[in-house]
Amino acid sequence: MATTRLFVAQRIVFSFTLLASSSDFSRADDKSVTSTNRLGTATPPMSKPAAAITPGAGLVNDWLRSESAIFNAWDLGGQFRVREEHKEYFAAAGQAGAVDFRKVGGNPDNTYLLLRERVHLGFKMDWIGAFVEGQGSSSTGDDRNPNPESNGPFDLHQGYIALGNLKEFPLVAKIGRQEMIYGDERLVGSADWLNAPRAFDAAKLRFETRDVWVEGFAGRVVLIDDNNFDVANDYDWFSGVYASTRTLIPRQETQLYFLARNTGAGSPAANAGAAPQPGGATPRDIYTVGLRVKSLPGQSGGWDYEAELAGQFGRYKETVAGPALDQEALAAHVAGGYTWKNASGSPRLGVEYNYSSGDNNPNDSKHGTFDNLFPSNHKFYGAMDFVSWQNIHDVRVSGSLRPARPLTVALDGHAFWLADTHDSFYTVSGARRGGLAPTPGGGYGINPGYSRYVGSEVEMVVSYAVKTCAVLQGGYGHFFAGSYVKSSLAGSGGARDADYLYAQATFSY
Repeated sequence: MATTRLFVAQRIVFSFTLLASSSDFSRADDKSVTSTNRLGTATPPMSKPAAAITPGAGLVNDWLRSESAIFNAWDLGGQFRVREEHKEYFAAAGQAGAVDFRKVGGNPDNTYLLLRERVHLGFKMDWIGAFVEGQGSSSTGDDRNPNPESNGPFDLHQGYIALGNLKEFPLVAKIGRQEMIYGDERLVGSADWLNAPRAFDAAKLRFETRDVWVEGFAGRVVLIDDNNFDVANDYDWFSGVYASTRTLIPRQETQLYFLARNTGAGSPAANAGAAPQPGGATPRDIYTVGLRVKSLPGQSGGWDYEAELAGQFGRYKETVAGPALDQEALAAHVAGGYTWKNASGSPRLGVEYNYSSGDNNPNDSKHGTFDNLFPSNHKFYGAMDFVSWQNIHDVRVSGSLRPARPLTVALDGHAFWLADTHDSFYTVSGARRGGLAPTPGGGYGINPGYSRYVGSEVEMVVSYAVKTCAVLQGGYGHFFAGSYVKSSLAGSGGARDADYLYAQATFSY
C-alpha cells in the first residue's frame, strides 16, 4: 500500500508540474467561477470555487476581437482538462467482488488518468445565434469496465440554435443538443465534474423581464456510446417549467418549478449493446414540485442562506414487468453561513442539512424513494461521490479560506444516515447497492435490522488560479465506514474506510 501511495503521489506531482509549466494562462474554467451562459443568463458557481478572477471572453476570442470588430459576433475557443485520481476501497464496475468499502475480494485500488478536450464555435447576431461544441473524453489505467469516463474519440456535446433578442423582446428560444442547469443543480445539472458530462436534446422557451424569468422546456437525455455517436433516449422524456424572481421577496432569489419525467418501457433497453451506457431508467411518470430560495450576494452583510423543498407524485416501476407503484416522496435542503469579509483571507463557515425520503415498505403499493432526476451531485454530498439525494440524512459542516487572491482552501465534513433502513443505500448515480433482496450473508441490500448510520466523510480541496484561463485543483477525502456499512459487509470479510486523492488542471482558451 505504501508503494501504491508513492506511485500515486509521483504521478500527481508530474501532472501538476506539466500543467503549471504551460505559459501565459488568462482565463478561468467557466465551471469554477460565476459566469454567463450562451444565452446571457447567470450560471451558479461551484461549491468550491477556484478563485475570484474575472474571466475574459477567452484567449482566442480576446485576441481576435482586438484585431477586428467583425469577430465580436463569433465565439471560438475550447478547453483541456486533465485529472489524476486514486481510489482505495471503491467498487470498480465490472470486477468480480467489487463492492464499496469491502475489505477483502475485488481490487481495492484504482489509479487512472482522465483527459477531456473541448472545442467550440458560436455565432450570435441580432435575433439568431448558433453554437457547436465537440468533446473527447478518455481514461488511461482505469480498472472499471465498462468505463463511464470514456466517450471518444470525439463526440457532439452541444449543438443548438438560439432565436430571440431579450433587449428587444422578452421571449427567446434555444433548440438542439445542450446542457441544462437549473437552481444549484440538485435536480437538473450538467454534472461537469464527470469526464463525460450530461447533455439533452431539448427545446427551451424563455420569458424574461426585469423582475422575473420563466423557462419551459422539453427534451430527452443523451446516452453515452463510446466510439459511436451519442444518441438521446427516446423513451425518457424530461420537461418542466422553472420560474425565478429577485424582487418578489427582497434580498433573495425565489424560484418555483414543476418537473415531469415520463419514461417508457423501452428505456432500459435503449442504446442496446452500447458501452458504457446501454440503457436508461425503468418506467415511471414522476412529477416534482419545488420551491427554492437563496440570499442575494452582499444583501445580508456577511450572512448567506439557501433552502429547497421538493415533493414528488406519480407512478413508478422498479422493473419493466413489475407493478406500478404510487410515487410519494419528499426532499429538503437548508444551509447557512457567515463570511468574515474584512478579515484576512475572507474565511467562511457554513452548516447544511439535506434530507430525502426512502421507501418504508417495499411490499406495499407505494414508492417513497425520492427520484434525484438529473443532478450534479458531486458538489453537494461529498467529493468522494458515494451518496445521492435519495434515502439519506446528510449533515454537513464546511469552511473555506482564501489566503491569497488566486488561492482557495476548502474543508468539508459530512455525516450520513439512511432515512429508512427498509430501503437501499444508493450510489451517487442513483443505483441501489446490492439490489432489492435482503442480504443476511453479507453485501448490501435492504436490511431493516441494521443501524441507520452509514458513515462520515472529511475532505480538503485546494484550488489555485494560475491566471484567468488556468486552474489547478487538488483534493483528498477519507470516508469513515459506519455501523450500517460494517454490518452489511460483516459476512463477506468486513469493511474498510475509503480514501480518495486527485489532482486536476483545467486550461481554457
